[in-house]
Amino acid sequence: MNLRRDVFQAIADPTRRSILMLVAAQSMTAGAIASNFDTARPTVSKHLQILTECELLRSEQNGREIIYHLNPNKMKEIADFIEPFRKMWDEKFNRLESVMKAYQNADKDVRS
Repeated sequence: MNLRRDVFQAIADPTRRSILMLVAAQSMTAGAIASNFDTARPTVSKHLQILTECELLRSEQNGREIIYHLNPNKMKEIADFIEPFRKMWDEKFNRLESVMKAYQNADKDVRS
């Protein structure tokens, strides 16, 4: 059975988020990625497998090495999904900021 991993479960793990940040800056081999962590290389390999299955990373065979690249299209899908929530919270914080400014101005008027 081929189970497709959930992309949000994949990015919920802090190590996988760190791997994404590393690979976003520069495509890397598994060994180069693993050298940035204090965990065993097989553990990092498992994280890479999950990120690849979720299509957040693409792998490219280069001789004997596999180079991992960030998949910007998949990252955009995540960003597009999150965008309405970001907008909603921005609006709520902007309203809160307006209320706080009005409260501060009213407090200044009382003290004057």
